[in-house]
Amino acid sequence: MPPCSYPRPPLFALPLVVLLAALSLRADERDQLKVGVQPDGRIVVPTNQILKPAGKQITFPGRPVDLALMNDGRTLVVKNKSDLIFLDTATAKIEQTLKSPVGFSTVGLVVRDGTVYVSDSAKHVRAARRQKGKFAWLPEIELVKPKVGGDAYPTGLCPRGDEELWIASSRGNSVQIVNLAANQVEQIVPVGVAPYAICFPRPERCYVSNWGGDPPGDKEPNAPSSGTPVSVDPRGIADRGTVTVLEPAPGKWRRRKSIRVGLHPSGMIAGKDGRFVYVTNANSDTVSVLDTDKEEVVETIVCRPEARLPFGSGANALALSPDGGTLYVANGTNNCIAVVRLGVRARGTGGRDARAPERGRPARTADDDGPARSFVAGLIPTGWYPGAVLVSKDGKKLFVANVKGHGSLSQPRAAEKGKNSHDHLGSVSILDVPDDAQLARYTAEVNANNRLAYSLAGLEKPYPDAKPVPVPRRHGEPSVFKHVIYVIKENRTYDQVFGDMKEGDGDPALTIFGEKVTPNHHALARQFTLFDNFYCSGVLSADGHQWVNEAYVTDYLEKSFGHFTRSYPYEGSDPLAFASSGFLWDNALARKKTFRNYGEFVKTTLPKGTTWTDMYNDSKRRAGKIKIETKPNVEALTLFTRAGFPGYHLTIPDAYRVRIFLEDLKDFERKGEFPHLTYLWLPSDHTSGTKPDMPTPASMVADNDLALGRVVEAISKSRFWKDTCIFVVEDDPQNGFDHIDAHRTVALVISPYTRRKFVDRTNYNQTGMVKTIELILGLPPMNQLDLSATPMSACFQRQPDLTP
Repeated sequence: MPPCSYPRPPLFALPLVVLLAALSLRADERDQLKVGVQPDGRIVVPTNQILKPAGKQITFPGRPVDLALMNDGRTLVVKNKSDLIFLDTATAKIEQTLKSPVGFSTVGLVVRDGTVYVSDSAKHVRAARRQKGKFAWLPEIELVKPKVGGDAYPTGLCPRGDEELWIASSRGNSVQIVNLAANQVEQIVPVGVAPYAICFPRPERCYVSNWGGDPPGDKEPNAPSSGTPVSVDPRGIADRGTVTVLEPAPGKWRRRKSIRVGLHPSGMIAGKDGRFVYVTNANSDTVSVLDTDKEEVVETIVCRPEARLPFGSGANALALSPDGGTLYVANGTNNCIAVVRLGVRARGTGGRDARAPERGRPARTADDDGPARSFVAGLIPTGWYPGAVLVSKDGKKLFVANVKGHGSLSQPRAAEKGKNSHDHLGSVSILDVPDDAQLARYTAEVNANNRLAYSLAGLEKPYPDAKPVPVPRRHGEPSVFKHVIYVIKENRTYDQVFGDMKEGDGDPALTIFGEKVTPNHHALARQFTLFDNFYCSGVLSADGHQWVNEAYVTDYLEKSFGHFTRSYPYEGSDPLAFASSGFLWDNALARKKTFRNYGEFVKTTLPKGTTWTDMYNDSKRRAGKIKIETKPNVEALTLFTRAGFPGYHLTIPDAYRVRIFLEDLKDFERKGEFPHLTYLWLPSDHTSGTKPDMPTPASMVADNDLALGRVVEAISKSRFWKDTCIFVVEDDPQNGFDHIDAHRTVALVISPYTRRKFVDRTNYNQTGMVKTIELILGLPPMNQLDLSATPMSACFQRQPDLTP
């Protein structure tokens, strides 16, 4: 195993200073804010975080994923979701936007002799060059179709000399070498699974980072990712990351070696002298330092803001200072750049001696612990999810692409139509490289914005004499509840459903499925608690199901919005989409809790030609003639999933799903046993729009509403009601509009201890709902985001009301 270097807290990050910085904004004040831009310019996002990015901010519609500087050093090229953006770095103004015929995802942008090369989300590398003062597209380079079928999906690009462009083919699990004179592929070299970035530390060696590591052996556990087997752990999560080393052979290139690194190896850069290559591992929060002489990892740098924190920083991109002594690492989930001072073993010949004293810290010598290791010296605040970083040629400025920028705040439509989660407003930050004093101030800001002091307090051990309450204060303390039912629905905003409720902050003009369509939702919100400041953390189903199940979304998804070429894994079909910290059910099962899954991550197949009417009539008559095939996409769920309960298939009414659940409830009552954690998926409120031979949207939402009402009524009349809590949430808000923020959504908490006829205006989101379930079931936090989340405590009362 390579040595592991944890960040040593600098003097300015001592707990007292961090605490004082965090207290500058009281927790109760933060919890009353609404998502969006605040009067003082700060931006609240639905992950319990605040944005106050350093430097100048240039915003534009989209999600930027990569950056490159033109040869003059003045024009910054931005690879955006649907276009290339050209920025003047001196004026921080957009000079030109060049629309693309195909979307842009992940990494893949280089400049060579005035020509810009960019990989699209399908099968081409596109080229642009300035003509008559404006950039215009040149003929594209078409890539070879991969053996798995479909598109090659190019990602990282790297020129080799004047004649070749090397391209990582994510779906082809290969590097395609293009002859630029002929504009065609000359050789294909196999590498690992889902290659991401390419670099040449020296002319005779090529390094390729592989998101999915090396292919699994014949007898090794695996699961498919976009047509390719990927090695997985017992939870079904991809568990390998590698860097492939290629070398020349007569007339071609070949695989030389594979180097094991962290999970989701992504951004990669070589030092000037080629001795070291640095690789970010986004699903491990680390940077691997590779010695190209030894061809092995010589140091692993942990990039979390504080060593005690769990997983969740998302280190995904990096840049190297001109002197070779400092790495700038994009911590996507922490919304910051981690400034890493490289130690002797990781730095090579360039840069200052890392064993020299740093800001008053005693020098560290070889006798202390071998050669001085690298460490995180501080943090720089950015926009939402930095995904690319560059350093100017003189080393004085940083350029950062913030994938999610300011959130869903771009409105190309008329403002009166409300806000939608697809209104992506990306950003680029341009800032001066800070000196030590400024870096200290920036670090305090980042830690306050991410609630570091609150998070560290959340790691406290449970009090042994704690009394049972609805939501315990500390993870591991007892709750009055024994059972949690987690109901996941599909794609609605708050205003779409509850905008007509005068009790809350709604806009009836945006209400589509109001009380006439959803009488049960409205009755439950009035009888129990109405939440009018609750948000989805994501924007669509691909990331939404990760948020509700993991309280986290990986770089693999955050950078795929240009087009989800590899997968759209809302149904759990891609192990590369999953966070290394695991799922809520993994957390429960590891603590000996019982678990039952009704529909989540379940593949569902109906006989060919089956219509909605067929399913409705068969269900109504309870004939059972239509055979539904169901199979969990995550094998680890098989033992805990109710056979025959359908996953996402809109041909099947929610009334059918609920009938199965209620029949099981009767069995549980007879046995006197009920799972600690129950998942129940009710997706009909997604609707089929105006699709022929399907019910109208209002009818499908009404079906969903009736199903939820029947579940609550049955549970409240069961023997389990006294110690059961039902949580209801939408997976995402994408199919509607909201006047407060596009992430605001429908949420319910139903139990005997839920406050009656109450409006809770606390700022909550999906990570906080997951945290509340963890606290109730005595589970630890899984990652930094559920650790820092606000639990839904204000909606509970001490004495139960057992009224059904």
